[in-house]
Amino acid sequence: MRLKSAQKVHYDSGPNMTPLVDIVMVILIFLMLTGTFALGEHFLQSNVPITSKGVGGVTPPPGKLPDEPLEIRVDGFTAKDQSGQTVDMWQAQAGGYTVRNDRKVLAEQLNKMRIAWNRNNTPTEKIQVQINPSRITKYKHLVEVYEAALDARFTKISFTTAH
Repeated sequence: MRLKSAQKVHYDSGPNMTPLVDIVMVILIFLMLTGTFALGEHFLQSNVPITSKGVGGVTPPPGKLPDEPLEIRVDGFTAKDQSGQTVDMWQAQAGGYTVRNDRKVLAEQLNKMRIAWNRNNTPTEKIQVQINPSRITKYKHLVEVYEAALDARFTKISFTTAH
């Protein structure tokens, strides 16, 4: 015996939407993961005032002298030691002196320069030490030069861009 009701029920449901929903969700997730919602992420936040003259364009107020700059150029290089091993080294140049791979000697030279400036009535607080690394200088060598400047009792130490 055949049932007529089983043959009558055929609904036309249309195209299958599941693959379309899957693709839209994948695109949505991709855009959410690659997009950014914060505006200041690509820039360093700073409280330095913006000037119309650009970098270094800030003039001191009348009657105030700018700090005396002392630039230390730091160059990194590799050399071979007595056993033939390649060794990372550094060389610092400051005030006509060149020091290689010796933090204590560099600190002594910087201390002599600081004392000479103090004799010329320039206090240590008015001397701005600027450490200027080359592009291939290793971070550990910059730390040694920075510590040498601290050993020489300089209080204002900054880093500049690579030369």
